[in-house]
Amino acid sequence: MKKIMSIVLALSLVLALAACSGTAGTKMTMGTGGTAGTYYGYGGVLGQYITNNANVNVTVVSTDGSKANIQGIQAGNYQLGTVQSDVMSYAWEGTRAFEQEGKVDSFRTVAGLYAEALQLVTMDPEIKSVYDLKGKSVSIGAPGSGVYFNAIDVLTAAGLTEKDIKAQYQSFADSADALKDGKIDAAFIVAGAPTPAITELCTTNSAYLVPIDGEIAEKIMAACPFYTVYEVPANTYAGQKETVKTVTVKATLIVSSDATEEDVYKLTAAIFDNAEAISAENAKGAELSLENATSGMTVPFHKGAAKYFEEKGITVAVD
Repeated sequence: MKKIMSIVLALSLVLALAACSGTAGTKMTMGTGGTAGTYYGYGGVLGQYITNNANVNVTVVSTDGSKANIQGIQAGNYQLGTVQSDVMSYAWEGTRAFEQEGKVDSFRTVAGLYAEALQLVTMDPEIKSVYDLKGKSVSIGAPGSGVYFNAIDVLTAAGLTEKDIKAQYQSFADSADALKDGKIDAAFIVAGAPTPAITELCTTNSAYLVPIDGEIAEKIMAACPFYTVYEVPANTYAGQKETVKTVTVKATLIVSSDATEEDVYKLTAAIFDNAEAISAENAKGAELSLENATSGMTVPFHKGAAKYFEEKGITVAVD
């Protein structure tokens, strides 16, 4: 009997130590973006708050962005991902960036996070509008990426094609380096402003943003309803004395459809119940709101996220 009691006590001690070690809880990997973009830094902050408040241990990794994150969830490598709202629509519908792969439905929406501005950055004083890109060397993102299709939409609205420019297919960081080295004349970067890569460019070089507005913006929004108008506030970047008008898509957090309702409910609560604290750590947190989280989404929400928003008086689409 003494031996049995000793074994029971030993097992109880092991279980108690395991509970205190913080190893309990669901483990999730979050795909974000390149280290020079907003996804990676902001994803790190969200992952921290989810881990600390939802009993869901999140590991944040740098990736090639929206499409890679959706594919990573499909493959089971990631359970969470930050994506452009337009790219997740392509995946859900099996169009554009996902035309060859076909429809991907292994993910669901958690929430819209913040505006991802289409930022056209240059150091060439001759480039004052999108029309001026004709004949110039321009980075338009990796082939098939969200940035690529955004750039094509902008060029099309201006009556230009890839053949009208000297197209380069580069990441945020590579675009910034190429601009500094004089290898390209302009670059499309789609990310929340301020974007680290552009901040560095404008701080150390005479870089500036080119407006995407007027008739061009109107044509873009008429052709693709997931775009909206956006203004990059004055002084967002060094030397930017005035507001710059452009268009935007929305950065969105998605989750594997296999995730449990309880886990997704808790991680959604961990974000929005701590919005003020998140905002203090990352400027993009200021855009966290229930309205922004639930509007303009074209992919159904996960039931766990829907449960949280329902408690706040907002009904969202699930399947």
